[in-house]
Amino acid sequence: MTTVIEQTQEIYGIENWGVGYFDVNRKGNLIVRPSENDNRTADVKEIIEDLARRGIHSPVLLRFPQLVTAQVRKLQRAFRHSIREYEYGGSHMCVYPMKVNQQRAVVEEYLREGSRYDFGLEAGSKAELYAALAMEQASDSLLVLNGFKDEEFIELAFTGARAGKNVVIVIEKMSELDTVIRVALRYEADFEKGKMPMVGIRAKLYSKGSGRWEKSGGEAAKFGLTTTEILEVIRRLAEAERTDMLRLLHFHIGSQLTDIKRIKNAMKEVARVYAKIHQMKIPIDYLDVGGGMAVDYDGSKTASDSSANYSAQEFANDVIYTIKGVCDDENVPHPTIIQEAGRYLTAYHAMLVTNVQDEIDTVVEEHQPMEVGDDDPQVVIELADLRANVTAKNYREYYHDALEHRDELFTIFNLGLISLEDRAKGEVLFWDVCERANRYAQQAKYVAEEFGELQQLLRVKYLTNFSVFRSVPDHWALEQLFPIIPIHRLNKVPTELATLCDITCDSDGIVDKFIDLHDVKQVLELHPLIEGESYYLAFMLVGAYQEVMGNNHNLFGVPHEAHIHIDDDGYLIKKVIRGSTIGDAVKTAHYERGQLHDGFRKQVAARVSRGDLTEADAAALVEFYESRIDAYTYLAANNGQAGKETTGKEINARRATSKG
Repeated sequence: MTTVIEQTQEIYGIENWGVGYFDVNRKGNLIVRPSENDNRTADVKEIIEDLARRGIHSPVLLRFPQLVTAQVRKLQRAFRHSIREYEYGGSHMCVYPMKVNQQRAVVEEYLREGSRYDFGLEAGSKAELYAALAMEQASDSLLVLNGFKDEEFIELAFTGARAGKNVVIVIEKMSELDTVIRVALRYEADFEKGKMPMVGIRAKLYSKGSGRWEKSGGEAAKFGLTTTEILEVIRRLAEAERTDMLRLLHFHIGSQLTDIKRIKNAMKEVARVYAKIHQMKIPIDYLDVGGGMAVDYDGSKTASDSSANYSAQEFANDVIYTIKGVCDDENVPHPTIIQEAGRYLTAYHAMLVTNVQDEIDTVVEEHQPMEVGDDDPQVVIELADLRANVTAKNYREYYHDALEHRDELFTIFNLGLISLEDRAKGEVLFWDVCERANRYAQQAKYVAEEFGELQQLLRVKYLTNFSVFRSVPDHWALEQLFPIIPIHRLNKVPTELATLCDITCDSDGIVDKFIDLHDVKQVLELHPLIEGESYYLAFMLVGAYQEVMGNNHNLFGVPHEAHIHIDDDGYLIKKVIRGSTIGDAVKTAHYERGQLHDGFRKQVAARVSRGDLTEADAAALVEFYESRIDAYTYLAANNGQAGKETTGKEINARRATSKG
């Protein structure tokens, strides 16, 4: 017999998208494991309660760095297995694209494990390169530089190479090559000592990717050199006697590649280009197959935009097998394969946990007992009769009648024939008929389309304490789906069908599309709110791109952040970083603390001088205003549980257990 917890696991699809990292314990709370099917667990509800006792309230981004480690190991195992199975002559390395998540804690955790396998970094801007040059990498790992570059960027790359990094400058346009050759001449002595950067070229392939970022590849792609330009790069390097610098061929056909067939086609094409370049006596030995390895956000294992129809092992098998086949056919050495799997490595490690602040009424509700008498307008009396007599046999007819009566109600109100109270009474009766008709419709064997639309209209709206634009911008901009799940009460069946509204003053600040194994759901099954109790939701798999793409809409700023380590005794909150205060947020728009305080004091002083305020009242106003500058930008919980914010940017943490 299926248990309630098994039912909720199926509703939220945990086993499909959680890949062994997430589960539900006997208390009905969401738990996290440090690796697939590990016996060690951390209870997310306990972590949130622990943080609340320290004055750190939701929303809070929970970071589980061990999941980055687990993903690095999974990726390395997959390629190691494929190399062994297909007797591939080259090796596999990874470079982490910092643009996916530049947070130091994430990069350091990746390097801590990845350095064991000579995994390195990829930077696409001067700022990312500047940070990467200070990071400790394995001696044989690479630092690959993508993106458009000016002379200062290239000078910084040479600085990194002279400091001992294995830097690869990927040529995106011909003028960059000219700058590289010119700067190389300035460091001729270092070149003889082997301290020069390597050069890579990005090929613009005919092959395209799949999913939302399909346009990243193909002949109209933003990046990449045409075949003619590739040949010109080789000619210019030969002319400058620098062909030994050309070591890497790179391509990229898009992020979140959903279809393995598209990947195989691109591998065939780029492997052929690599082979032809190698046959020109160019010492190229690295083949960078780019990023794009997808995360199965909805767990459907399909080629849908939020999924992928392949596993890590299938990806590795197809890459290794395809490249080996082309190289053997062309009789060239198997290259070292470089991969930029940023999304795959980091998406799982972070979740945003926040509270539902309140419920927004979606339809007119009756707030006090309502009586309908003979003195009421006829349209109101008829709506009351419909409400009293709707049944499983007549619900469709009565629903249609109610629609007609509502139109009549608004018409006669606009003509001034009924009062505002009469209109309010009619609206309540209309929605009562709709709710009762909908209940009967959903119990029927066949649900008419009109009742599907009505159900959407009647769905509950939960006001959720976060900003879509800050924390899940890809949902707003690209309709990317993220798993969303309560972190507790998962031992009870959810009975509400809800959509989520954020706290920004923007009508786009909603989440009304949710993951489903077979389709995209328009509502999410949630539990009814209980007065005086917090109800927490987790936005899962937000570790890739969401933090770096989030914006300052309404100046909400970054949420609190906590770094969690899981061990045999439960969990350890290793670090807490406070989110944006009001002062932090307004400063991003160039409002300075002193100017704001002076401006407010000036206005208050003017009221005192006019006799509108006493000195004591003015002082109290100023004190309150100035104290708010250190407050959290998000809402305080409406259940009275929010306490005073803990001060200090970072807070040391203690150990807590998470059994059950």
